[in-house]
Amino acid sequence: MQTDYDPRAIEAAAQGYWEDHRSFKAVEDPSREKFYCLSMFPYPSGRLHMGHVRNYTIGDVIARYQRMLGKNVLQPMGWDAFGLPAENAAIQHGIPPSQWTRSNIEYMKGQLKSLGFGYDWERELATCDPDYYRWEQWLFTRMVEKGLAYRAKATVNWDPIDQTVLANEQVIDGRGWRSGALVEKREIEQWSVRITDYAQELLDALDGLDGWPERVRTMQRNWIGRSEGVHMEFGVAGSDETLGIYTTRPDTVMGVTYVAVAAEHPLAHRAAENNPALAAFIDECRKGGTTEAELETMEKKGHPLGLDAIHPITGEAVPIYAANFVLMGYGTGAVMAVPAHDQRDWEFAERYGIARKAVIRSSDGSPCGIEQAAYTEKGVLFDSGPFDGLTSEQAFDAIADWLAERGKGEKTVNFRLRDWGVSRQRYWGCPIPMVQTADGGIRPETDLPVRLPEDLVVDGSGSPLKKMPEFYQLAGGETRETDTFDTFFESSWYYARYCSPDCDTAMLDERARYWLPVDQYIGGIEHAILHLLYARFFHKLMRDEGLVDCDEPFTNLLTQGMVVAETWYREDAEGRKQWFNPADVEVERDAKGKLIGGRLKSDGQPVRFGGIEKMSKSKNNGVDPQALTERYGADTVRLYTMFTSPPDQSLEWNDEGVEGAFRFIRRLWALAVTEAEAIRAASMPDELDEPAQTARREIHGALKKALYDYERQQFNTVVSGCMTMVNTLYRLESSTARAAVIREGVGIVLRLLAPIAPHVTHHLWRELGFGDDILNADWPRVDEDALKQDSLDYVVQVNGKVRGSVKVPADADQATVQAAALANEQIAKFIDGKPIRKAILVPGKLLNLVV
Repeated sequence: MQTDYDPRAIEAAAQGYWEDHRSFKAVEDPSREKFYCLSMFPYPSGRLHMGHVRNYTIGDVIARYQRMLGKNVLQPMGWDAFGLPAENAAIQHGIPPSQWTRSNIEYMKGQLKSLGFGYDWERELATCDPDYYRWEQWLFTRMVEKGLAYRAKATVNWDPIDQTVLANEQVIDGRGWRSGALVEKREIEQWSVRITDYAQELLDALDGLDGWPERVRTMQRNWIGRSEGVHMEFGVAGSDETLGIYTTRPDTVMGVTYVAVAAEHPLAHRAAENNPALAAFIDECRKGGTTEAELETMEKKGHPLGLDAIHPITGEAVPIYAANFVLMGYGTGAVMAVPAHDQRDWEFAERYGIARKAVIRSSDGSPCGIEQAAYTEKGVLFDSGPFDGLTSEQAFDAIADWLAERGKGEKTVNFRLRDWGVSRQRYWGCPIPMVQTADGGIRPETDLPVRLPEDLVVDGSGSPLKKMPEFYQLAGGETRETDTFDTFFESSWYYARYCSPDCDTAMLDERARYWLPVDQYIGGIEHAILHLLYARFFHKLMRDEGLVDCDEPFTNLLTQGMVVAETWYREDAEGRKQWFNPADVEVERDAKGKLIGGRLKSDGQPVRFGGIEKMSKSKNNGVDPQALTERYGADTVRLYTMFTSPPDQSLEWNDEGVEGAFRFIRRLWALAVTEAEAIRAASMPDELDEPAQTARREIHGALKKALYDYERQQFNTVVSGCMTMVNTLYRLESSTARAAVIREGVGIVLRLLAPIAPHVTHHLWRELGFGDDILNADWPRVDEDALKQDSLDYVVQVNGKVRGSVKVPADADQATVQAAALANEQIAKFIDGKPIRKAILVPGKLLNLVV
């Protein structure tokens, strides 16, 4: 065995062994318990960052652990390859997005392999491959046939620079998340999917997802946003039209003093035809907020339409305003405004001098002032005609019944969730497989896949597909759709295709029924809503097509914490910040280790501390995983990311911690080298002396906790337990069973560390004669006999202060422990003959005597 730990040679050999033996190839076997472990696949941006490394290490540790428990494990990997970033990068480099994407995939695949992740690479997929996206095109045509997908005009967020539709979540402070351009509202034809048809099922099924973090389930519940309310029809003065309104507070309807509609509402557009000021306001709203969160905080603005709405109960006329806080895409695009009992409505009324009419007072009869703010609590109705004296709860039913009897409204359930607009006006995506016929109709493509031309160079002036007659012009005057799918479409079902990656006759085959659902899914909390909700929706679509036989895609979900690090910067004369990598900063600390400043190593001049932030290019506080792997080896990087914090908490990067992880692996290596001969030859004797018993008790005690920690995915304390065992083995100097205990202890440590640091443990397992492949080793078990003790050491306190210790039989009761303490001269002198007023025993550990 070589004396020095050489991670590069060891890791290359281990990875070669796994590849030669196809160690991670997953094969369906109904006789074995399966375990499908999956980390969210990466976008091939060019290089892995530490967030990737942590995510995939967590997944690999879980997968290897489950394999060592004897389960049939599937852990695949692929690439979320379509999307706008590839187009932007391709424009910058003057190459086709396909070339940029595929070269990145090749490089990042090499990075993943160098970290020793146990993926079944035979199942690799990329969402830009026609063999993959062919099947989502097929599913979309089935959705069209069922009426679950449709084309219609919709108000969308339009990025004028990227020339594409953006989801609400991609609009930040009114600007495109990538281009930074002011987003406009546009009404365009686009394809949408009726996810709302599954809203109730998606909501109800959350209760059964016990393996998901409650935080994520709450976020999805709020996003789906089920509410029970009343739909009612206001009249429009001077016409036969009605204006539909949905409200969850029908108890306040008698306090309506105006109605607000979205700037895109048909009523507003008609009124603007002869009203230039209103038209200008509508145009201004096109550049306004697009999300509910923005609408809550933005300044409330409006413009009267010059029309009145007719109250459905009183028949009174109230003015109609176009308002920037009403979205056409939510509800009916119109709201009844009750400024006395809704703060948003109150602010708008205050600005435009609209009356406020209170109709709800506190249940105890106390007045509810509305001069400074709206009174938003529920209570008892007054000044509400036939509904006076009813509580808000009673009025809900009474008003709904009154409206229903007269054909003016009804109780209804509403969802915040809107249909999913899947059209994107960009090139690098999956073509939408639809055709417009010569007579203006729509039909699905029959020859799938509709292949995306991959050799196009993008120039930033919109999708090149729209300039390619050879792509969109078909025989008989038909034209092919040039929009492509939202990339969430691809990432919503990739987990299922891993089960049947080579099936060319169907989207999925019987193998999917064996592997699904995914037993453990790992990814960032930022995907809690959209990706996870869309994947759940897709799964139900595939279930209804008979492709899968389970209701949910992911049984357990782990949302890993972020990787964060220090940030350092300087400001120039104009106040612009220049960020410096922490590795280039010499940090100054006081005697207690508190940070007091830093200097740039290159010039010795001060830099300012910018706080602890998520690793990012913008703050220049990232760490290159490739450089770390080359310097320390993959096992050190993996060990450090698992040891520093629990998987679901943030990991604060610390270079000294990386050095510490490296030192521990070398320490384990040195122990193995020093004791190699003894380990190979040793066997456990029938009788053990006290040092051996003590060492085994410590090892099996640490093992018991480590096994528990593996089950609850607290890998940081697993590593701590392994460090404890190694320390115990180093302390064991003289014992008749020394070699046997070291052999047993090292064997336990290697197996516990195998999922975390797989290369060094693979090598040592073979070199020390434990077996050919640690992947196939039995998972260690606790020897309960080793934990038994004939005697125990009790710490003894007098009035809360430690005064000594006593050794007593393991089964000693409190009286025996107390008698031994009083007989101890060192302890007795602190009692000094005083009576014992109280004795507190912590079994097996401590006795506290109060005198």
